[in-house]
Amino acid sequence: MFRLPNLLTGFNLICGILCILFTLSGRIDIASFLLILAMIFDFLDGFAARMLHIKSELGQQLDSLADLVSFGVAPGIITLVMIILGVNEAPIAIEDYNGAVSSYVYFQIQAWQQAVFYNIPNQFDASIKFLPFLALLIPFLSMFRLAKFNLDTRQSDKFIGVPTPLNTLFLLFFPIYFCLQFTQWNLQATWVKQIFDCYFIAGISTVFAFLLISNIPLIALKFKTWNWSDNTFRYVFLISSLVSILFLFLWSIPIIVFLYLLFSIIENRQNKKHEIQS
Repeated sequence: MFRLPNLLTGFNLICGILCILFTLSGRIDIASFLLILAMIFDFLDGFAARMLHIKSELGQQLDSLADLVSFGVAPGIITLVMIILGVNEAPIAIEDYNGAVSSYVYFQIQAWQQAVFYNIPNQFDASIKFLPFLALLIPFLSMFRLAKFNLDTRQSDKFIGVPTPLNTLFLLFFPIYFCLQFTQWNLQATWVKQIFDCYFIAGISTVFAFLLISNIPLIALKFKTWNWSDNTFRYVFLISSLVSILFLFLWSIPIIVFLYLLFSIIENRQNKKHEIQS
């Protein structure tokens, strides 16, 4: 039971739980780091299982249970908080919080809780205070995604629907960017602030939540051969991702995710054309 791969899966779970606690305390900076750490443990448990030739039904079930917390509940809670932060359109008085993003986030969470649970009038009016609950679609649909993955034999060499870690990586862009740019937030371009608007974050997170259970075939970065012709889209995606990271830094996160979806759709259409012609 307590083999190395299972212990690494357990560390993944612990990171997810800690992420939730830190998020609700306003420390979305630490929470984001913990989710990245959870992704690392999620990679290492599978890597360790392959290296040690350990494959068991128990390990598969443990992995799904841990992923539901770390890549379902935790990103859902972080996104809920980011929607809360996007409700307040008034300029952030950074000096009131001594430049501490954690204090600002914590007091915004408190204001939202007062409006929702105690009906205390504030910037969260009657129509908008329930918007953050849309983020709960993430853990809800992640549950179905993970169960579907365990039962779907088609996903041995490719993904059907967006994997939960990839969805989590995309959603992490918002808290990481906000934390890094907090002291200069009032200087951000208008289009950047619009991306961080509560309606945009709620909308884009809802779209990605449903992509979790979609039937879109996605590229699996598993190379059976190293030939360019057999892996054209994989190589193009990897090269494009590297260029994005070098030139766009943090903005490369959403761009890489969108490129991944784009190349997967194109590859799928080409494969269908070849099947029809043959």
